[in-house]
Amino acid sequence: MQPYVPVISASGKRLMPTTNRTADRLVAKGRAVRRFDRGLFFIQLTDRVDGYTQPIALGIDPGSRKEAVTVQSAQHTFLNVQADAVTWVKQHVETRRNMRRVRRYRKTPCRANRKNRARGSIPPSTKARWGLKVRIVRWLARYYPITIIVIEDVAAVTLKGRRRWNQSFSPLEVGKAWCYDALEQIAPVLPIPGPQTKALREQAGLKKSRNKLSDAWDVHCVDSFVLASYAVGGPSKPSHTHMLYLIPLRFHRRQLHRFQPEKGGIRKPYGGTISMGMKRGSWVQHPKYGLTYIGGTLNGRISLHDMQTGKRLTQNVKVEDCQFLCTASWRIRAKAGSSMALLPRVKLVGCRA
Repeated sequence: MQPYVPVISASGKRLMPTTNRTADRLVAKGRAVRRFDRGLFFIQLTDRVDGYTQPIALGIDPGSRKEAVTVQSAQHTFLNVQADAVTWVKQHVETRRNMRRVRRYRKTPCRANRKNRARGSIPPSTKARWGLKVRIVRWLARYYPITIIVIEDVAAVTLKGRRRWNQSFSPLEVGKAWCYDALEQIAPVLPIPGPQTKALREQAGLKKSRNKLSDAWDVHCVDSFVLASYAVGGPSKPSHTHMLYLIPLRFHRRQLHRFQPEKGGIRKPYGGTISMGMKRGSWVQHPKYGLTYIGGTLNGRISLHDMQTGKRLTQNVKVEDCQFLCTASWRIRAKAGSSMALLPRVKLVGCRA
């Protein structure tokens, strides 16, 4: 459960978050309505269009397998987020390349080659990694009045006296520069070197766990917290260590066909992002399966997947039986070993698309 609830005014302005008790009181009095967006519960006021806000920092701890984001003010820790990194794009791009090369050797009518479509100077796998950070920050910036973004600055090995080379020789540096430019459009960005992050953590008396794949707060969120707290002059200890766990969904691009033919030598089409007119990954509420997200399609029906494990629950659901909640590129889960009861207030009241 979120200890602090974001607040949106009647005019759409982002105000300071409030406690769960105050949020419930405002809803009970009819002064606010419940809203929900991809794992984040917030309220929207009905009788207030403006309000005073304080500086709020957003700290980011990037990682190769896990990443962390913390929303912090000078007094309170509003939100801790831990997300899995996108690690599968490189393999998918290599598979696509191999399939394209195999098709060139088949005895099929020759077609004119398409010109190489420019994708920019960032490799797809690198852009996917940094793009996840940008998507999460944009999502949080819709509900928190973020004034500064603090990120741990990661750097590749450089060469002495080669400034221009050091800025563009590595996909890491190119992707980082692209990410910083995108974040600057949301709020000013303050990069902090890794050694300084460690010094801030030790100064606060906090320790970091070495189990990088753990769900504990002191694995990744400890760094995002000290970065955000440093930017706004916050406390040395967080107000709470509750976390929201995000898992990016793996979408398969539309392919010409599957790798291997079916019976009779027929190669079935595969992939895509639309299932019976609904975007895959969208969150829906089903009378039997509850809160789920949409997967593929088969014989005019769609499949639903479990929000906690990602496991497919069924392949035989009609679209009209599902109540659409929102589109999403990630799912949420509970902490390892706990139940999915972390969404007790998510019912269909005020879900935002």
